Amino acid sequence: MMSRSARVFAPVRFALTFVLAALVSVGLATGRQSKTAPAPANAGPIRTADLERWLTFLSSDQLEGRATLAEGLVRAGDYLAAEARALGMEPGGDSGTFFQDVKVLGVKSENHSTLTVEVNGQARVFKHGDVVSFPKNVGGKRSFTVDQVEFLGYGLNDPAIRHDDFAGKDLKGRAVVWLGPRGPKGSTPFSALVGRAEAVQQAGVAAVISPTAIGLVTGVAAAGRGSTKTPQAPAIDFTTVRHLDDPMPASVAVNADKADAFYTFLFSGSGVKYSDLKAKAVAQEPLPSFTLRGVKLTFNLHADYTVVRTQTTRNVVGVIRGSDPVLSDTYLVLGAHYDHLGVAQPRSGAAGTKPPAGAAKPRSKPGAVVDRIFNGADDDGSGSVALLSIAKAFLGGPRPRRTLVFVWFAGEERGLWGSRYHANYGLPSDTIVAMLNLDMIGRKRGNRPEEANKVYPVGSDRISTELHNINVEANASLSTPLTLDYEHNDPADTERLYSRSDHASYASKGIPVIGFTTGMHPDYHRVTDSVDRIDFPKMARIAELVYETARRVANLDHAPVRDNKGPRAGAHTTRRGSSAFTCMARS
Repeated sequence: MMSRSARVFAPVRFALTFVLAALVSVGLATGRQSKTAPAPANAGPIRTADLERWLTFLSSDQLEGRATLAEGLVRAGDYLAAEARALGMEPGGDSGTFFQDVKVLGVKSENHSTLTVEVNGQARVFKHGDVVSFPKNVGGKRSFTVDQVEFLGYGLNDPAIRHDDFAGKDLKGRAVVWLGPRGPKGSTPFSALVGRAEAVQQAGVAAVISPTAIGLVTGVAAAGRGSTKTPQAPAIDFTTVRHLDDPMPASVAVNADKADAFYTFLFSGSGVKYSDLKAKAVAQEPLPSFTLRGVKLTFNLHADYTVVRTQTTRNVVGVIRGSDPVLSDTYLVLGAHYDHLGVAQPRSGAAGTKPPAGAAKPRSKPGAVVDRIFNGADDDGSGSVALLSIAKAFLGGPRPRRTLVFVWFAGEERGLWGSRYHANYGLPSDTIVAMLNLDMIGRKRGNRPEEANKVYPVGSDRISTELHNINVEANASLSTPLTLDYEHNDPADTERLYSRSDHASYASKGIPVIGFTTGMHPDYHRVTDSVDRIDFPKMARIAELVYETARRVANLDHAPVRDNKGPRAGAHTTRRGSSAFTCMARS
């Protein structure tokens, strides 16, 4: 799972890059039943011995922590591809191989973007770098005008303080303006930063004007990795795995020293004084929401890019071809990231480097002076080998009707590189019916005994209520159901797992997702995340749940309906597949 620096900034940079898929009739979502045949008796078993054998190698010292762009990850990818081939999977990568090259571009940017603000027929042009600033990556050159502009107060959805400026508003395709970078009283800087990004993503806005640099940039690595300069690499402004001419929503930050003149003009036709709104925002008092009548915004997005560095890493992609002549051309993606943090070099000496961003200091192990290898047994070796076991189970039974695409992602720890790339260039997004992601499924959260039966589904109800219900029903069908806890699906969840892991890359395309995790523990991003601490029986049961969920989706005669109702299962909501929760979700 991503480092803490990536966790804070990557959701904001990535959140607003998608166009929601066309909504399907809600009546279908409420009226259809997710009926599938009973599980086939001859499905291949999910064995703890398999999981232990695979993970013992994948988290071994010889892979040197599987750092992206390092040799250890190359060896890990070769191993996964060989195991996928041995199981009987078809290659799904480039040129008939199991590998999809992920090109990571380091880019210098010269920005010439402008914003034209027209209020009741009077127009002013604001250039980048003066009154306003645009992100380094504005996407492809384009101009567009928005004449539906909404002031959203703080522009924040923070359930922790019961504050939602987005509630009841249809903002799709509109421009939104907000004030108050600190948010209202009670909000934290983190909730203000990430909560805004998630809320805007869900709303599908076309542009944002904010008093701070809320990035809408897609494909940028975690904060701290842009604008860097080392003896080995030239300075770059941003890192991306997307084509540089891809269109993006517009993001404009109003520079603090000239904000008064800009906002005074913007609000001049609204009947509300900007000075009054500013005073309330500074005091963190409640702000109103209203439509800015007579306002028209023209965004001219124009930047010249120079690629100064290209690096390549690899996703591993295996396919199980569907049996239905029609449904086999639609896909269920199952994913996990196989990279981790690599090796922490000594801090002193001419050759010394710092440990990976977000990683804890190396700790000693018995029999070793200092252990510097971040083996990543749980993060995310556990999800990676569980994918192999799920593929083996499908290959041991009747083929599903839809085609299953298994992807082991590179570069998750660097900013979701592999999944961003596959979601953009792997398959047409309108052919992917759902995505199931496994990230850290081998432990008990906090090492607490009461967590022995828990798994945390993330995002299951946000885009498709039907997919959520399928997962609940799949869990109920198990001989010993797990406890499904939705705490990490709550928008107020401080871990923000919905935006931090690889399922976010597909959710940003409007694709229904479920992320499966057993949560954080004291060995997270430490060298002590080792195979001897994995709970293999629990891990096997979670793999069975994902298999059963995938089987039901893959054999469904229609794609899970996308009703886009957003998160409804939140903190303190735990169910073991009861019909009571299913009915509630459908209401």
